[in-house]
Amino acid sequence: MAGDVAGTKPLIGRKAAVTGSTSGIGLAIAEALARAGADVALNGFGDNAPALASVGAFGTKTVFVGADLSKGPDAQKFVTDAQAALGGLDILVNNAGIQFVSPVDEFPDDKWDAILAINLSSNFHTMKAAIPAMKAQNWGRIINIASAHGLVASPFKSAYVAAKHGVLGLTKAAALELAETLVTANTVCPGFVDTPLVRGQIADQAKANGISEERVVKEIILASQPTKRFITADQVAETVLFLCSDAASGITGSSFSVDGGWTAR
Repeated sequence: MAGDVAGTKPLIGRKAAVTGSTSGIGLAIAEALARAGADVALNGFGDNAPALASVGAFGTKTVFVGADLSKGPDAQKFVTDAQAALGGLDILVNNAGIQFVSPVDEFPDDKWDAILAINLSSNFHTMKAAIPAMKAQNWGRIINIASAHGLVASPFKSAYVAAKHGVLGLTKAAALELAETLVTANTVCPGFVDTPLVRGQIADQAKANGISEERVVKEIILASQPTKRFITADQVAETVLFLCSDAASGITGSSFSVDGGWTAR
């Protein structure tokens, strides 16, 4: 990687895997990585063809690797399949997540288990599978997409808040274990991003509070963010790109808030 190519495509030759990347934040991250020159393995629910076309448009190798991330062996197999398809793995971005809104005393057990499995345990399983090769090559980037809810809480989101707090702890522990290598582990903590997941939360909050979705956006969702603006998926993706860069090689075990000032309160 030299000259102008390194400047315009700093990740050329790198191999990346991004969970939950067929839409929303994950897709924006996958597109940013491909634009920077990385080969990318996608993963997610629904029709993956539009995401493959969008990410593949940047000219790097793009593959889809299906996996049920709620199951530990499948999450680990996602990594090994991505490694096989791409010829290695340098960057792991754990972005997959689900949400459910309910008071603690009414929270369905199965919803709690599903959220913890996908939002937290899948990160452990993919990291466990990816770290040995990263250690062997003495280079790697693990970036876990947490949330402002990894730092602060909100009512009716006990499972999500617990899982995202856990992601920060898991990432810090891995960062300390890997500190003497050139493998870093960090978290990005977005505020509310206008994605299908957040739109689902808005609908749930409207039902729980008996108000319109418009009022939820104004009085509940963006009330948390002093900027009064949604974060964009591209803003999160650019933060991930920075953490993949050589400039960020000294940063590990850190969390980066992209939340419009939410957690500054």
